[in-house]
Amino acid sequence: MAGAKTAVDWLASVAPDSEACRWEWERNPLGVALLPAGRAWDVLILPGTLGYPTLDVLTRILDRPGPVLVDFGDDRMGFFVAPGTAARWLGTGIRTAGAGAWIVVPHPGRSARGVRWLVAPDGSGTLTDAALLELAMHEAAAGLAAGEDG
Repeated sequence: MAGAKTAVDWLASVAPDSEACRWEWERNPLGVALLPAGRAWDVLILPGTLGYPTLDVLTRILDRPGPVLVDFGDDRMGFFVAPGTAARWLGTGIRTAGAGAWIVVPHPGRSARGVRWLVAPDGSGTLTDAALLELAMHEAAAGLAAGEDG
């Protein structure tokens, strides 16, 4: 529970009103809050077909990647990266959420409808290094292409 509280504090710290954010998590039937990207993190949003193999690559080379969200249909995955990454990202087919964007974030210690954590934040501020994420995406894409070719 202490880890979830720390993660709650870390996530809520970017909200314009951290108490309102906590209230949303506690009382909103969806169990989510809307938080601004670009303050403590940006989010790179990958299609699920690329995101899952990318996460597999990352977990082979890192003890723990940064937080990762997935939507309810497993169609999109959001990798939390350093602020400013979205403004510099050039990857084709990858959506970004940076300064000026808002993302739906579930409580880190509970299940929510619509979006869930694959890698929940631990409150330490750990983010996935964007360069390492890009390399993992390339390796995952190469693996997907090799699988498609036989």
